Amino acid sequence: MASKPVTLKVQPRGKPIPGLPKETKIYIQGSTADLYQRIAADSKSSVHRLRITQGKGTAIPNDKSVTVASTELQDGDVIQVKDLGPQIAWRTVFIIEYLGPLLIHPIFYYLRPYIYTLPTFNPGPSSLQTISFWMITLHFLKRELETIFVHRFSLATMPYTNIFKNSAHYWLFSGVLIAYFTYSPNSPTASSDASPALTYVAVALYIIGELCNLSTHLTLRSLRAPGSTERGIPRGLGFDWVTCPNYLFESIAWVAILLVNRHWSTAIFIALAVGQMAIWAKKKERRYRKELGGKYKKKRFAMVPGIW
Repeated sequence: MASKPVTLKVQPRGKPIPGLPKETKIYIQGSTADLYQRIAADSKSSVHRLRITQGKGTAIPNDKSVTVASTELQDGDVIQVKDLGPQIAWRTVFIIEYLGPLLIHPIFYYLRPYIYTLPTFNPGPSSLQTISFWMITLHFLKRELETIFVHRFSLATMPYTNIFKNSAHYWLFSGVLIAYFTYSPNSPTASSDASPALTYVAVALYIIGELCNLSTHLTLRSLRAPGSTERGIPRGLGFDWVTCPNYLFESIAWVAILLVNRHWSTAIFIALAVGQMAIWAKKKERRYRKELGGKYKKKRFAMVPGIW
């Protein structure tokens, strides 16, 4: 049976929020998600735009599994509410990010005669350019399908301004930068393949990386029930080696692409992407230890066995 409701004082954090109540009542055994819903309803705002904190800025999660009592809020305590601004769904952001390379690479590949100054006799894209094109296109097509059918997100939305920063990484670096130089008649990929054995190895490595990456994503999906933010402990292919094998296998697939197109533009994108994934992997390792405690076995390496 629910306990007697407590009254919490409500203050805006940052800019004023129209309609924000000066106080709200909530059952102490109710969830913090209920608290968010109540504040959002009173202020006529989307619940995803709000961040509620207490004390010295300690965040109160919007989580059905977390009770108000567990946050140690008591009758008369003050909570602060911040308006995060207009939001956009994480799934939408991912779809837009990966759409860039899916549009840009076909443009450069199929419209080569109109983009570059080609020799009078133009035999069309080389075998290496064609292999590079399909490797990159299939990679991002896979990521789009995973975004739609596989991934589950712990947060529903992010600030809409992030879409410009996130999209720039994919549209400019893995899109325009790689595509322009890969399909150029002056690119190393434009010449005949002097190392077919290396190409065969690269394609095999790419297939292994992509399939193993898909396997880790399916494992991560199984850890969280639909609509839940509760995190489980991942086990299976790669998870005994490192905290984030999905990043490891993603990196392997991109190294395989580099072995085919052999250009510095791809190396730049890989350096940026792997560097960012390495940071995320360390953060995820710390988050697992904090949230799961003794149930989580600390890994020696976060992303690359023996290195990181």
